[in-house]
Amino acid sequence: MAKLKLNEEVIKRNAAVCKKQRIIIPTFKQMKHPETVSQKVKDTLKPVGLWDIDPINLFRITWHNDHKTGLFGGVNFLEIPHEITGVKARIIGLVGKYFPTGAHKVGAAFGCLAPRLVTGEYDAANQKAVWPSTGNYCRGGAFDSALLGTTAVAILPEGMSKERFDWLRKIGAEVIATPGTESNVKEIYDKCWEIRKTRKDCVIFNQFDEMGNPTWHYHVTGAAIEEVFNKIKGPKSRLAGFVSATGSAGTIAAGDYLKKKFPGMTITASEALQCPTILANGFGEHRIEGIGDKHIPWVHNVRNTDVVTAIDDEACMRVLRVFNEPEGHKVLASYGVKQEVIDQLNLLGISGISNLLSAIKTAKYYEMGENDVVFTMFTDSMEMYQSRRKELDEQLGKYTETQAAVDFERRLLGTTVDYMKELTYADRKAVHNLKYFTWVEQQGRNSTDLRRLWDPEYWDETFALVDEYDKLIEAFNKEAGVEL
Repeated sequence: MAKLKLNEEVIKRNAAVCKKQRIIIPTFKQMKHPETVSQKVKDTLKPVGLWDIDPINLFRITWHNDHKTGLFGGVNFLEIPHEITGVKARIIGLVGKYFPTGAHKVGAAFGCLAPRLVTGEYDAANQKAVWPSTGNYCRGGAFDSALLGTTAVAILPEGMSKERFDWLRKIGAEVIATPGTESNVKEIYDKCWEIRKTRKDCVIFNQFDEMGNPTWHYHVTGAAIEEVFNKIKGPKSRLAGFVSATGSAGTIAAGDYLKKKFPGMTITASEALQCPTILANGFGEHRIEGIGDKHIPWVHNVRNTDVVTAIDDEACMRVLRVFNEPEGHKVLASYGVKQEVIDQLNLLGISGISNLLSAIKTAKYYEMGENDVVFTMFTDSMEMYQSRRKELDEQLGKYTETQAAVDFERRLLGTTVDYMKELTYADRKAVHNLKYFTWVEQQGRNSTDLRRLWDPEYWDETFALVDEYDKLIEAFNKEAGVEL
């Protein structure tokens, strides 16, 4: 394993920044097991709001936030009942809403920022952090930057939801809107190259090729799923599958962790039917915000991906209305869905709905039964997409119970196993090879490193670095000397 290189001079400057801002950096272990943080941290957290720009909220970059008490509890998750899914298998999603910023991408941003901060690869006193994203990642990065007292540079497509832009500007980020919508990632990369060439005060934190992104999810998200499974499992339960949108390929790394614990499980990669990159080398634009595509991220361990599904964005928008409009709620109740579940369906944003549909497809394809449990991610909530509801009303007219019943039957209970593929070894190698065209030809990577990405040992070594990061974080906090 390569030894981490440290720039002691920059580390001292970063520690001085954190001392000034009164920042204590949590370790990856504390995010995985927040119950281990000190009582002083817990006492300081309690009166602070979840979205407040307060350094203590770094300790809330965890799946364990108890939004009722302001402290920590069990992992936040929601089980979607059979009355909605139409399958016997249990489908459970981890809930991202209860992170600072309202989405779990703040964890990926931390995973990219913290290692560079404590190794001195990023100079927080003299450099700006650039966060290229299709939405939630740059929100997480802007949040982290605000805590450091620095100005974030957020890059995202101009077609993303109004709520994202409003929040970024409110927090004081420099916002750069690139051409296109969700699937226009190449345009984001082009802007990053422009910044590299013209702005020496900027450092790019690219979630699509920074290993801190999957490392955070491997250790923190993977362990959270294991914890939930151990909590809800019966005597014959099997953790049968994990489903994640490919996106930046950070979240899907939780599947790598789970496969070591549950070797017989499957990992399903979910993408948009309108842009089926893995399924069919496809391209296009779609409305499933937050799952950027048209390329294979450098950090995607494709060798571990078993299945790919493609979800029609129209299905997501229709289910959005079922889950969030009064007429949809009436239909769900008529099918026997309990009110306590209906009241929580707004925890699924658009990509969460897409993940749910992929989980249903996976359960149907493998004919999973009542002892099978499939996990997925409800990355963010409808809080990010209220403007989309208004747009749908304008486009499609007032929602009715009849339309809600049609949408529910067709888009949920009628989910089919078309537009999905079980990947052979050769299929996975072919998908891996697609990285060459983005990363070697366009983004300056080399083919030797690309070949290394195919080796399982590479990923084991990469994820094992977390122990070294935690030691460096502890030493850094001692250098900063912040007392609560």
